[in-house]
Amino acid sequence: MPTRESKQPGTAPNEPHKARAMAESFGTDPDRYDRTRPRYPDALVARIVAAVPGPDVLDVGCGTGIVSRQFRAAGSTVLGVDVDARMAEYARVHGLDVEVGRFETWDARGRTFDAVVAGQTWHWVDPVAGAAKAAEVLRPGGRLALFWNVFRPGPELADAFAAAHRAALPDAPRNPWARPTLDAYGAVFAQVADGLRDTALFGEPEEWRFEWEATYTRDAWLEQLRTSGEAGTYRPGQMEDLLAHTGAAIDAMGGGFTMPYTAVVVTAERGAAA
Repeated sequence: MPTRESKQPGTAPNEPHKARAMAESFGTDPDRYDRTRPRYPDALVARIVAAVPGPDVLDVGCGTGIVSRQFRAAGSTVLGVDVDARMAEYARVHGLDVEVGRFETWDARGRTFDAVVAGQTWHWVDPVAGAAKAAEVLRPGGRLALFWNVFRPGPELADAFAAAHRAALPDAPRNPWARPTLDAYGAVFAQVADGLRDTALFGEPEEWRFEWEATYTRDAWLEQLRTSGEAGTYRPGQMEDLLAHTGAAIDAMGGGFTMPYTAVVVTAERGAAA
């Protein structure tokens, strides 16, 4: 779920990386997270792999290893780093090499990489410190590639989900379905690109976009809904109310639906060493 505007006390809407409790909440049920979260288009992975000078990839905020497994399947050698030890352990049990730490302060021990990637996680990273750290661990000519799956529901689906959200959470500070989600993410993409420019160590950032879609049953969508960053902030009973109203909306649509996505990559090449 898009979560950039969610906030904790003292956290500005455009500073999600400061919402540490939310950023570090996803390991509550790593099996559900891994089972329900969408993967990324093969074309996205292939384009990144083709644009980097070698096979060594660092996956930032690797979580359960969704991105790591996709890049490994494409021939890359992948090291993951994640702030949540529970997620890291899940990824290790499933055969991935993962270290625990917050990326901005993670000790790379002199190691460098051909690519630094992050799927659905860079908004939890300080955009300035994260960009500087990425430049530090990238080889000259290496590439930083940061990507998100963005929901693109049609008007009928968006209205149904917005109504379910209002009914379950009438006092919520925002409704994630109330406006186009690409608009909601636009400030994130701009902030990421500005962070890269501020280092003066990357070429001009680019955006790559990949359209795809997924079909969901009622139960599959509700399982994924439980993994949103906001889920951990709800008061007792609110998650159940949201699931009930959203489930009823899906039942009214025949028990399932197709969700269009746009996968957006913000990417830049690491310049030559000074």
